[in-house]
Amino acid sequence: MSDDHCTRCGACCAAFRVDFHRSELASVTAGGVPDAMTVAVTGELVRMRGTDEAPPRCVALAGDIGCGVRCTIYAGRPSPCRDFAPYAALGIGEDACDRARRRHGLPPL
Repeated sequence: MSDDHCTRCGACCAAFRVDFHRSELASVTAGGVPDAMTVAVTGELVRMRGTDEAPPRCVALAGDIGCGVRCTIYAGRPSPCRDFAPYAALGIGEDACDRARRRHGLPPL
């Protein structure tokens, strides 16, 4: 993973609930999200641990928000994480990215 806005930020990982289909779990798909990092929501939906806490923080996030972070399961992260703010790494934010950054006292991209 290169050093970009996302690897220095991590605000989204500590701002939003992350729900996804259970088919993305490692027990179902090779290279998927480790089951132990999730909690069941429904029969078909799971949630990343920590994203439903107050304050939220994904269990897969390592490091200090705004300084230097990394996703410990980056290659196998769930689809909501893959789809979030696709241009943020290039310094182009969007509304949800900017909201997450504001929650942590960071300026918008």
